Amino acid sequence: MTADAWLQALVVLAILVACTIPLGRHMCAVFAGERTFLTPLLAPVERAIYRFCRIHPNAQMSWRTYLFAMLGLSAVGIAWLYVLLRIQQWLPLNPQGFGNFAPDLAWNTAISFATTTDWQAYSGESSLGYLAQMAGCAWQNFLAAGVGLALAIAFIRGLARSGSTTLGNFWVDLTRGLLYVLLPLSVLGALAFCALGVPQNFAGYLDVTTLDGAKQTLTGGPMASQEIIKLLGGNGGGFVGANSAAPNENPTPFANLLQLVATLLIPVALTHTFGLMVRDRRQGWALFAAMGILVVGGIVAASLTESAGNPAIHQLGIAGANMEGKETRFGAAGAGLSVAIATDATTGSANATYDSLMPLTTLIAMVNMQLGEVAFGGVGSGLYGMLVFAVLTVFASGLMVGRTPEYLGKKIERREITYAMLAVLAFPLAILAAAAVAAVVPAGTSAAGNGGPRGFSEIVYAFTSVAASNGSTLGALSANTPFYNVATGLVMLAGRFAVAVPTLALAGALAARATNLRPSAAGTFSTSSPLFVMLLVAIVLIVGALTFLPADALGPVADQLLLHSGKTF
Repeated sequence: MTADAWLQALVVLAILVACTIPLGRHMCAVFAGERTFLTPLLAPVERAIYRFCRIHPNAQMSWRTYLFAMLGLSAVGIAWLYVLLRIQQWLPLNPQGFGNFAPDLAWNTAISFATTTDWQAYSGESSLGYLAQMAGCAWQNFLAAGVGLALAIAFIRGLARSGSTTLGNFWVDLTRGLLYVLLPLSVLGALAFCALGVPQNFAGYLDVTTLDGAKQTLTGGPMASQEIIKLLGGNGGGFVGANSAAPNENPTPFANLLQLVATLLIPVALTHTFGLMVRDRRQGWALFAAMGILVVGGIVAASLTESAGNPAIHQLGIAGANMEGKETRFGAAGAGLSVAIATDATTGSANATYDSLMPLTTLIAMVNMQLGEVAFGGVGSGLYGMLVFAVLTVFASGLMVGRTPEYLGKKIERREITYAMLAVLAFPLAILAAAAVAAVVPAGTSAAGNGGPRGFSEIVYAFTSVAASNGSTLGALSANTPFYNVATGLVMLAGRFAVAVPTLALAGALAARATNLRPSAAGTFSTSSPLFVMLLVAIVLIVGALTFLPADALGPVADQLLLHSGKTF
């Protein structure tokens, strides 16, 4: 790994750290209803939305009402995109004349974008018209990210409130998240991408002749506006099939840097928002540290494994890093950095071909997702996922010292642990159950592009990716089949909503608990100490290892060991 690669990683992390406090403060003020620098411009728009939609901004919701509002909006979003994809050939802004999606692919794609997964069993530049890209995919990128952000804020309120039966107002949280956070950042990011060379137009594709006489089609369209929200919202669905490896989506090193920063920007800042909302900044920095340890570990490991190269190639007397499927302008280490950040943030938008990664890099990407998207994770989902693990951590520590566990003054008892365990176990159950079926039925195995552990890795990776709302894939898997379209769609729903339901229930239970305001006793376990941070990281890793280690050992681990012995698949 070169000095330039280390420098690139350090620059990305430094920018993220520098943005954590100002953006975290801004989001805290937004969701508290306080005045911000955007209030004079956007407050009239916010009030107009409330009047038009008949929203009562001062009304509060119980966790059940909050949940039903979220589920209802998500269902409408799925139905809207499904219909749009089924009739797109008759819609305007379709200069290429693309046809309608098949029912199973439309179902899969609609669920994918409504859950921030953006799993694409198609290539956007050869399948979607501009209206479907904007009014369907890009709009769902905003909406689904806003939903995740609202859920995180509701969970924080559950910890911050005492003896309360409410978690806020979903419609207000959604509106404020879209208006004051996602939209302004997207406008700035889209303008920056346009300045760096990303297309933003409504013209048709251009057929050109290269200098050596070859024919080539240059894609255009409203690309920059979709590029930024796919990153900021933790979505990852690219305008074109090659995603961030395509020169028109990621034309320069500065565009690549902006992509990496945008991917983690909001999840990183949410840790500071959390600290401010619970009135203890140390709690936010503790979560930041735990998430940061996991992220840095993944970046270093993925960059090193790709830089180490392919032993099968080395045996031929050819030294160097693994450059298969890589952009030469980014290099192997830059690809490892992008893969690690994309799978930590559940965005799935990397600047390299995942199917060309070394088996150990594939393992790192899988582990990043299998930990439950908590290494900063998706917008909102990463924070509330890590907070669920924090509840489990204080429970485990309480068992070790024989004290009733508390988190932020809230007693953690049977009901809270039940909800936390349901949220934690729903995720691996969805992945492993679906992968087990796909690994034995002909409809599942026939889609794998390779045999042996590599083919098994393709199957496990696919279901891991969709459950973690990531959307990346090992490209050899032929995912656009009725079996995989239906199966991955069901796993997307489970990975998003089977986790969100018990998580909101946990938030409601915590809000109802009276907060212990007495000073901590000498034996009370501090949840802002380095010891807690290390224990939290350990709990996350142990839970991930206990649930996924057997499957990972049969997939990428076996693939790497056999590769060193000269066996390929």
